[in-house]
Amino acid sequence: MKIFKSIKWRLQLWYGLILVAVLVGFGVTAYQLEYGRQMRRIDGELHLRFGMLVNALHESMPPPIRPRPRFRNPPDEQPDDGPPPRRLPAPSKFVLPSWLSGFFNVTNAYGYYYVISRNGQELDRSTNAPANIQNLSSGNARYVNAPLTLPQNEPPVKYNGGITVDSELKSQRFAAGQPGAAWMHGDFREINTGVPSGEWIVIGKNITPELRELHRSALEFTLIGGIILLFGLAGGWWLVSRALKSISSISTTAVKISAGDLSQRIDVAEAESELGQLAAVLNSTFARLETAFAQQKQFASDAAHELRTPVSVILTQTQTALNREREAASYKQTVEACQRAAQRMRRLIESLLELARFDAGQEVLKRMSFDLSRTVLDSVDMVQTLADERKVKIISGLAPLPLAGDCERLAQVVTNLLTNAIQYNRPDGEVRVKLEAQAGLAVLTIADTGQGIAPADLPHVFERFYRSDSSRTGGGNAGLGLAICKAIVEAHGGTMEAASVAGAGSIFTVRLPIDD
Repeated sequence: MKIFKSIKWRLQLWYGLILVAVLVGFGVTAYQLEYGRQMRRIDGELHLRFGMLVNALHESMPPPIRPRPRFRNPPDEQPDDGPPPRRLPAPSKFVLPSWLSGFFNVTNAYGYYYVISRNGQELDRSTNAPANIQNLSSGNARYVNAPLTLPQNEPPVKYNGGITVDSELKSQRFAAGQPGAAWMHGDFREINTGVPSGEWIVIGKNITPELRELHRSALEFTLIGGIILLFGLAGGWWLVSRALKSISSISTTAVKISAGDLSQRIDVAEAESELGQLAAVLNSTFARLETAFAQQKQFASDAAHELRTPVSVILTQTQTALNREREAASYKQTVEACQRAAQRMRRLIESLLELARFDAGQEVLKRMSFDLSRTVLDSVDMVQTLADERKVKIISGLAPLPLAGDCERLAQVVTNLLTNAIQYNRPDGEVRVKLEAQAGLAVLTIADTGQGIAPADLPHVFERFYRSDSSRTGGGNAGLGLAICKAIVEAHGGTMEAASVAGAGSIFTVRLPIDD
């Protein structure tokens, strides 16, 4: 069924089952504790009245058997048991003392009752005792439909018409006149026990009011449990719905984004919850995707614009050459113009392919140990001719630093930065190159005394195809030189930064991890 595939319904069902199990367990335990408390209270009252009744019985009714005195026989004679014990007449009635009558409310059908018998004859019973206590001839007073065994499952043994015990396993309680365990018969709870003097005593109570109270307590437990279950399920449904609301918002937003609207974001209602944190991460991902698509779109537009110019030059030159016959020198000029345009296209295409490989992680860098100071010095020697032409002085302060990486790629970065520093410097200016170790990093700084970079342009100098009158771009002035330099540095695990004051020059800083 579809309902069981829903996370909300499955969580609610599981929560409901746990809540029902807890409530049922608590209710049953509470009922059993209350039942046991009531029964222990009633049993205590029964045992108390049993002890009082036994004491009153012994005081008012002497035992029917008097043991004869024992005499010591001579050692050579057999012991003489003598005549049988003398018997005293057994009273046929027992009168409950007045001081004990208060413990047996004979006018109350739900009060405590008693029945006393001896040798099958009933000596006394309270008026509220059940009429169906019969079969006293065996000495085992019981209800007509009661079990034929005692509550402790001990079969009776006849002695003088009553019940006694003929084994050590059963004699201790009976010999001491202690009551047995209370037991239930219908709505009656009673103690049914014999005493050493030969009487059989039944003490009980109709516990219908207590059972009604227990049933009422059970209904109250059920009602309270049902109310708690209702509120628990409602609260659980609210919590689950609130928790899964973010998932619904995520799904709706994802559908809109898949349709092409990258500006959509998930409404994060609870930022501290797990789903709120997930929504925040997804929002960040969507923002990066939107930025990446925007950059990709701008990149494609700029690349098309850059390629359109040399293509237009080639088409114009060839169209002009084909319009009419020209001299050989004119054709040569046309071919040279097309060549320059084609070379510009080639450099642009190579730069684009290089950036694409870095973006895809497909650019393979050589990993070898080299001295970075030597690489920087070689780059300085390479651009020295350009510096001399523009009358720019290069001042170097290089400390030997071992590094692991692609020497040629890093030389490309240094050469590009030096070329920009010379190209955008003032006449008779300076370029200061410094290499030193700082906190486990090789720090290369290239500072010039040129025109500087405007504050509005500074955050964009490493963007692809970004150009302005005062920005620093290399790569044939296509706006890709600094972007490629930054990609190379980041591929080596380093960082690249730019700082500038308009009219006072610029500083480019490259930080690379030192090979340990």
